[in-house]
Amino acid sequence: MIRFFAPLAALALLGGCGLQPIYAGGSNGTVARSLAQIDVAPIPGDEGWLMRNALSDRLGRGASGGGTQYRLDVVLDDQLEGLGLLTDDTIGRERRTLRARYQLVDLSTDTIIVDATAGSDAGIDVVGSEYATIAAEQTALENLTQDVADQIVVRLSRVLRDQGE
Repeated sequence: MIRFFAPLAALALLGGCGLQPIYAGGSNGTVARSLAQIDVAPIPGDEGWLMRNALSDRLGRGASGGGTQYRLDVVLDDQLEGLGLLTDDTIGRERRTLRARYQLVDLSTDTIIVDATAGSDAGIDVVGSEYATIAAEQTALENLTQDVADQIVVRLSRVLRDQGE
């Protein structure tokens, strides 16, 4: 009998812990509407183009039909370094690191709401084909961009949720 009631008791206690979903209310919720009001400033370079597109997709820009309340400024640092040295003094492994420093600016007061960093890295095998290595480096950049964009949006969601409370 205890085996049956123990999970129910745990569920009842979970409701009182204060956890709330970030996206409560779906696309009409406070956080989703606030995210849709963020304009991502242009970011230079190929990695900047990838990052701006990834952020715009995640923020749902234009979905609310509202105006722009915030501006997101992002500065990227993309590094590619050789790691593994083979017996013939060639590089056998590379590490690509993408770091982003970002600021969320409230346009009505021109104040910085968030000033933070996000980053990720990936390992790349250097193979005999230069084309394959370049393709792997590009794929790593695309994946890192998606990961860093996710980190930024989660942080912004938490801050905007806390402001809305």
